[in-house]
Amino acid sequence: MSADQPVAFVVDDEPAMLDIVTFALETQGFETESFRSAEAAWAALGRSRPELVVLDVMLPGASGITLCQRIKAKWDVPVMLVTAKGDVSDRIAGLEAEADDYIAKPFHPRELALRAQRLVRRTESARQVPTIVGGLELDPASHDVIVDSERVPLTVNEFKLLSALMSRPNVPLDFAQLLLLGWGESDRIGEREMIKAAIYRMRHKLEAAAPGSSAVIESVRGTGYLLRART
Repeated sequence: MSADQPVAFVVDDEPAMLDIVTFALETQGFETESFRSAEAAWAALGRSRPELVVLDVMLPGASGITLCQRIKAKWDVPVMLVTAKGDVSDRIAGLEAEADDYIAKPFHPRELALRAQRLVRRTESARQVPTIVGGLELDPASHDVIVDSERVPLTVNEFKLLSALMSRPNVPLDFAQLLLLGWGESDRIGEREMIKAAIYRMRHKLEAAAPGSSAVIESVRGTGYLLRART
C-alpha cells in the first residue's frame, strides 16, 4: 500500500457489510482495517490513528454511539456512522456524540465512498490554517480556541460551529448556513437541537475564560446566530 493512501477503520459485526464497506472504500483509494466490535476498534486506535472511522451503530457489547463518544473525547478523528434506515433516534444520538457524518442502510457503496473522501478532505483542510477574528483564534491542530490569550478546549461540533461563525463575522447565519459552512451539508435530522446545545455550551466556555471578550455569539430571533466581533 502507498504511504499516501488514507486509512479507514471499518467497524461492523456483519461480515457481509464489512465486505461491502471495505470494497467501496478501497476502490476510492483508502487502505482499510476491519473490526467486528467496538472494543477491538478501540484497542487498535490506541496503537494508531486512521484518517476515518466508518462505524455501525448496532454492535455487540459497546454500541457504535458509545465508541464514537470515546473517540471524539480523545482524538480528532472523523467518524461516519452507519444507521438503520428511518431510525431517527440513532441519527440524533450520533450527532450528539459528535459524529461527523452518517449514512442510512441500505446505501449505494459509491455514495458511501464519495462521502468518506469528502469528509477526509474537509477535515484535513480545516486543520491547516488557524483562523483569527477579533479576539478569537482557532487552533485546528488541537481544536482549541484562544480567546483574549486564554486557551479554551472545544468539542468537535463546537469547533465546527465557531469556525462557521468566524467565517462570516457580524453576519446572521441560519441553521442551514451553519451546517453548510461547518459540515458541508444543509440538511441533518436533529440539526437545530444539536446546534443550540453546542452554542449554549460554547458561550459558557468563552464567557468563563474571558468575560467581556471582544467577540461574542449572539442569538438572532427567527434566524440563527452571529458572531459579533468588535474591533
